[in-house]
Amino acid sequence: MSTSSSFCPVPKEQQPINEYQELQDSWFFGWVKLEPAKYIAKLIWVGIWSSIVTAPLAEASFSIVKYPVQFGICAIGGSLIFVTLSAIRLYLGWIHVKDRLYNESVFYEESGWYDGQTWIKTPEILDRDRLIVSYEIQPILKRIQLTFLTLLGTVIFGISAWMIV
Repeated sequence: MSTSSSFCPVPKEQQPINEYQELQDSWFFGWVKLEPAKYIAKLIWVGIWSSIVTAPLAEASFSIVKYPVQFGICAIGGSLIFVTLSAIRLYLGWIHVKDRLYNESVFYEESGWYDGQTWIKTPEILDRDRLIVSYEIQPILKRIQLTFLTLLGTVIFGISAWMIV
């Protein structure tokens, strides 16, 4: 790290740049930085594993033998709830770090909740952080937003299919 951040009073684990690095390296939050096919595969993986819960619930409402389309729509729709919750968690984590990087000041706690302080970033650190937001985090947020649009489209398609059947 540069020497300009050496005088930063914010504890290392609360510095926005380190929070960004930690999020980027984490198992779950790093999904969105994968190649598109691998990112989609992770979301499908969530959907498949959540079907362990949703398929029996759908079967309880619609017999797979008598109502296969309704069963499928219910099971997939239920799985999409878990995928949507995963996408929401991804979005909230990345938007939090984006806000911490983009803001001119950093709120931090020295030893506990009762002694919070605010540090004003130097112009160099602010520029660096805003470049990270522009070139690294904004594309991530756009990908997650596209995920939400895709999920919404899938739900609309499912509702349309339900009405036709």
